[in-house]
Amino acid sequence: MITTIVLIKVEPPAIPKAAHMLAGVEGVSEVYSVSGEWDLVAIVRVPEYDQIAHVVTEIFPTVPGIQRTQTLTAFRAYSRKDMQQAWDIGVE
Repeated sequence: MITTIVLIKVEPPAIPKAAHMLAGVEGVSEVYSVSGEWDLVAIVRVPEYDQIAHVVTEIFPTVPGIQRTQTLTAFRAYSRKDMQQAWDIGVE
């Protein structure tokens, strides 16, 4: 599974509606309203790279109020669980 994080700038009055619309897009697993420079963060999880392009460049632009996006594709995931397993190697 390929994970992509999309940072999204939205016209302020359109934020709630845009978030709900994005959450309904196939391939979007989560949408967060955030503070800072960006208004929303969408997590896209798809099995193939071509699907990222479809979701981000073809579907996202149809959502009213979106002004700009920045797409970050994850190479590797690190989590507390992964770190704990690394320390457990060789322990019986």
